[in-house]
Amino acid sequence: MAVSSEHPTVLVVEDEPAQREVLYYNLQAEGFEVVTAADGDEALLLVEEEAPDIIVLDWMLPGISGIEICRQLKTRSETRGIPVIMLSARSEEVDRVRGLETGADDYVIKPYSVLELMARVRNQLRRVRPATVGQRLQYDDIVLDAETHRVTRGDHPLKLGPTEFRLLTTFMEKPGRVWSREQLLDRVWGRDIYVDSRTVDVHIGRLRKALCQHGGDDPLRTVRGAGYALG
Repeated sequence: MAVSSEHPTVLVVEDEPAQREVLYYNLQAEGFEVVTAADGDEALLLVEEEAPDIIVLDWMLPGISGIEICRQLKTRSETRGIPVIMLSARSEEVDRVRGLETGADDYVIKPYSVLELMARVRNQLRRVRPATVGQRLQYDDIVLDAETHRVTRGDHPLKLGPTEFRLLTTFMEKPGRVWSREQLLDRVWGRDIYVDSRTVDVHIGRLRKALCQHGGDDPLRTVRGAGYALG
């Protein structure tokens, strides 16, 4: 399933087929890429394979419970930044507190309003991937407007191709993070499209040229053996 900076991926972990289908349908209608799991083991596997942007996680699952999955994800450096929205029929305050203390970023009690859940998903994504909800990003004197697809540096508008724009969006959402070529391929080109990893280097070169077309230091950093970073 394709993953791009324009279509965040939501992992839905729900063992009830009817509930899973409702969530799948509504999230797709909102423009998200959706992957689903029916149990904890499958969920943990998909987290590794799909690197979702957000997880909607049922507490009560066969095998590994949702609360244990959340605990495992939040103790790993590579997954702790993924927002987790916990779904549960447990409405007692002590359960809500337990869910949040385990690391859940939000807690939704069943039965829930689908519209409210969609709003909560967007709210969490606004925090971790602001460009996906049309927000303006800024790094030093570089400003990226995700809604109008315009980029400026200082007082100068920059001309970027669509791939360079998606690359810059990825970098600006997480300044300082080092992205490997494989991660950039997945994020910018999509997993179901084969592109040689050297293509990343070509587009990084184009992005660098575009960012410096009116002068200024190159803000992109090459990390030998690891990849690229902004700042």
